[in-house]
Amino acid sequence: MNYEVKVDVSPIYELLGSFMVYTSKKWIRNLDIGPEWISEVSSKLSSDVSAALSQTAAWPFVDFDVLYAWAIHRNNGDSVLSFLECLQETSAEVLHEAASPYLPNLSIEEARRIRDQYTPLLELWYENYFKDVEASIIPLIEEDAKEKGMLLTKMDPMSLVEYASGGLVIENAPEVQTIVLFPTVHNRPINTYCFYKKMMLIQYPVDVPEEDEDEPPTCLLRMTHALSDPKRLRLLRYVAEKPHSLDEMVRDLDQTEESLKHHLMILRVAGLLRIHLGAEDTEKFSIRPDGASELQMFLESYMRL
Repeated sequence: MNYEVKVDVSPIYELLGSFMVYTSKKWIRNLDIGPEWISEVSSKLSSDVSAALSQTAAWPFVDFDVLYAWAIHRNNGDSVLSFLECLQETSAEVLHEAASPYLPNLSIEEARRIRDQYTPLLELWYENYFKDVEASIIPLIEEDAKEKGMLLTKMDPMSLVEYASGGLVIENAPEVQTIVLFPTVHNRPINTYCFYKKMMLIQYPVDVPEEDEDEPPTCLLRMTHALSDPKRLRLLRYVAEKPHSLDEMVRDLDQTEESLKHHLMILRVAGLLRIHLGAEDTEKFSIRPDGASELQMFLESYMRL
């Protein structure tokens, strides 16, 4: 392990994340905001805006890797509007030059297409949704990023990544020189990541304060739901022995890949799994010991024991 970790924070990341969730509907059933958020936002959009945003369903999902690379490389502050204006006014050649160190296979034509297609839609998303929630989100992500920045001086890089992400373990990855962590709200409780050349970008979730202290906290509900299925309990016992890949699980557990992915996602968002990523470019899963202690802590806190 020879990579360095940096903590970055910006509403630009949150803009991209919320736009990605809304337009792709990816992971929506596993996110705290849930499908009802999609319906709520859609009800407030005009038919013209909805039609424009719906175009992205036919575009490559990997386009977001390029957009995030431009966000990392931003050099005009953290204003969303300034970032979008910069994208609009910057030539495709310059944008390609900014992203190519991370994405060497990106062509100038692709950089131009992504700029031209996404910039006006991101402007629509900002004007019709994001600007109304931005002020409430910024304090949450800035406070969390400050905490993670302080931990940089107290924890080794691999431990900090696992702690921030709730289970991502980056090991045996000599090609990764830098890991950039950034907090987000819309994607909670999922963490997502982009592999670039010599760099990795990891989005980790920030929990929103509970509105009603008498209700069970969301983190506790995730855990109890994850543990309510015998198949998931058996899966946890299986990965407690050593890290296993999805292919090994299909072979050993007599379950389909689709079923296992469903159960793994539920265990993952509950913070009960470690996801090992390395040079083999294959995810392996093991039990996250801290998950059991956190379950006890959350349960005792809610019960006021």
